Amino acid sequence: LLFKKGMSCFRERRKGCRKRKSVRGCVVGPDLATLSLVISKKGEAEIPGLTDDQRPRRLGPKRASNIRKLFNLEKKDDVRNFVVRRELNEKKKKAPKIQRLVTPAMLQRKRYFR
Repeated sequence: LLFKKGMSCFRERRKGCRKRKSVRGCVVGPDLATLSLVISKKGEAEIPGLTDDQRPRRLGPKRASNIRKLFNLEKKDDVRNFVVRRELNEKKKKAPKIQRLVTPAMLQRKRYFR
């Protein structure tokens, strides 16, 4: 098939570009490694390993305003204390670098370049 903008399984990198791709259609066989599926409607029974357990989101927000929105913080509260951290092991934790964080150094830089 010749894929163009708007077709599934293809994201246009440059305007007007098309891509030739071999597509199997709806045929599913034992030689396929992965399937891309979306659950559209849940029935009365649970699917083991998929819908039977609730898993928390792995990553929290990275932008300062979104962290404030998640924890209902005010402007004067320090956002750095509320970043969602994830544990790598017993000793190490990992946290994202907060974007759009207003710091005294950033305000000083802004005054200097104005």
